[in-house]
Amino acid sequence: MEPNKISGILSVILGLIFIIFPIFSSGLVSILIGISLVFFGIALILAGFSAINIVIGILAIIFGLLFTFNIDALSFLLGLQFYIIGIIMILAGIIGLISDSQMSKIASLLMIILGIISFALGGFSLGQPIFAAVLIGVALIIQGIRMYME
Repeated sequence: MEPNKISGILSVILGLIFIIFPIFSSGLVSILIGISLVFFGIALILAGFSAINIVIGILAIIFGLLFTFNIDALSFLLGLQFYIIGIIMILAGIIGLISDSQMSKIASLLMIILGIISFALGGFSLGQPIFAAVLIGVALIIQGIRMYME
């Protein structure tokens, strides 16, 4: 079986798990967001040794560690996680646009757009954290079907 078909099937299964077990999925998303923020913070610090990159990178690492290791206290704050990620992505995109960093201007603009989308998802998820898990599950199922059909 082709790798795309296997990935598509796994994505659909994971999407169903997110929809069937939204509380567990919120914890999993918290861990994944935390790990992503830690790596993003490290990459941001290493990308340019300017003061703003270091400050935002350190903030991303701190929040990433909180989301990764303090699941029970923060799993209900999934909407807040989307807000924090959105803010960090928007700031990093703006910095990429105005600085002479190695990040392309198109990548910086895309980062700003993704930050705004993440911020909007935070608004939806803040009122109902299970909404985010179900939304992620639906996105995984759609992505899995698309991958399987290729």
